Amino acid sequence: MKKYKTLLFDVDDTLLDFAAAEALALEMLFKSRNISITSAIENHYKKINQGLWKSFEEGKIGRDEVVNTRFSLLFKEYGQIVDGVLMEKYYRSFLEEGHQLINGAFELISELQNHFDLYIVTNGVSRTQDKRLRDSGLHPLFKEIFVSEDTGFQKPMKEFFDYVFARIPESSEDQTLIIGDSLSSDIKGGQLAGLDTCWFNPQGKPNNSRINPTYEIRNLNELFQILIME
Repeated sequence: MKKYKTLLFDVDDTLLDFAAAEALALEMLFKSRNISITSAIENHYKKINQGLWKSFEEGKIGRDEVVNTRFSLLFKEYGQIVDGVLMEKYYRSFLEEGHQLINGAFELISELQNHFDLYIVTNGVSRTQDKRLRDSGLHPLFKEIFVSEDTGFQKPMKEFFDYVFARIPESSEDQTLIIGDSLSSDIKGGQLAGLDTCWFNPQGKPNNSRINPTYEIRNLNELFQILIME
């Protein structure tokens, strides 16, 4: 079995439960507008948000357009004109408080740090990801945190990974594994960078894309079997 030296981890829905953090942040945001959020509204927000982030991943729009327009677009459909930048500021303050861990994530990283060089590679807002990682206790277990806002590029762009590898001493692509939940971001990005990839797919979603990961796991503990630590 191939031996790895460097492990690149995604954050949201890989190590931290973004769905839980997002749900609470949205509830608090809508409460501040005296609106009771419903599952229909939440699902509609997710549709808008995912569409914008997909365009970001494809390089069609910038990060600022994603975060500063998603709420103005959403509230407009419910008859309210809001300041998208201000709403993002409120939402971000709520989201920063969400640092719920994916089951087994802390134990996994705590053990792996003794055997591998661990790095975070994530799309998102630097301040938010930094606070959530610190509050979860994961931050000090990684050698460095790479966030798209700081790099100027985003997963799956090869330039994002070029930036990362230029800052990891004595690293090599053939000894690196990326672990993440997104086929279009983590797995595709890893492939473009010439890396082996591990798709974290806890819900067993079907892969209807042409993106084929090197490995697929349902539980984070399954990563130990791939790495075969001695």
